[in-house]
Amino acid sequence: MQLSHRSTPAQAVGLLAWLAIVFVAAALGAFASRDASVFYGELAKPGWAPPAAVFGPVWSVLYGLMAVAAWLVWRERAAAGRGAALSLFIAQLVANALWSWLFFGWHRGALAFGDVLLLLGLVIGTVIAFWRIRRAAGWLLLPYAAWVSFASALTWAVWQANPGLL
Repeated sequence: MQLSHRSTPAQAVGLLAWLAIVFVAAALGAFASRDASVFYGELAKPGWAPPAAVFGPVWSVLYGLMAVAAWLVWRERAAAGRGAALSLFIAQLVANALWSWLFFGWHRGALAFGDVLLLLGLVIGTVIAFWRIRRAAGWLLLPYAAWVSFASALTWAVWQANPGLL
């Protein structure tokens, strides 16, 4: 693919915009999760569940990688499928933020599990779409896809172990 010829300041503004978009979505999810450590601590969890303190740092890194990946695709102005790829990216951000509300905010385990499966499908679709436009962007999303796969299994396990709470 041919890289766009945007100026360096425009590239920097674009990166900042993608960082802002991603971290606004993260903040919306975090708002629903403001009491998550207490709630998570009360839940029965499988032995392979990470401690609550792991989630913040992992998500911070993943959100940063996601923003850079979207920026790399955004830079490819002439790429076929760029608009669809970025639309998939936005859709997965919405599903991502919604999961926190479903699980932590509203304690809806079944809906949270359905949402995380939808999220996983959207992330895989985004990885494929980004890969076709800019391989580095696809690579940057692979840790996110792996984490959402893990989160899907964890959501199922926690939901099943807590029928009265979720």
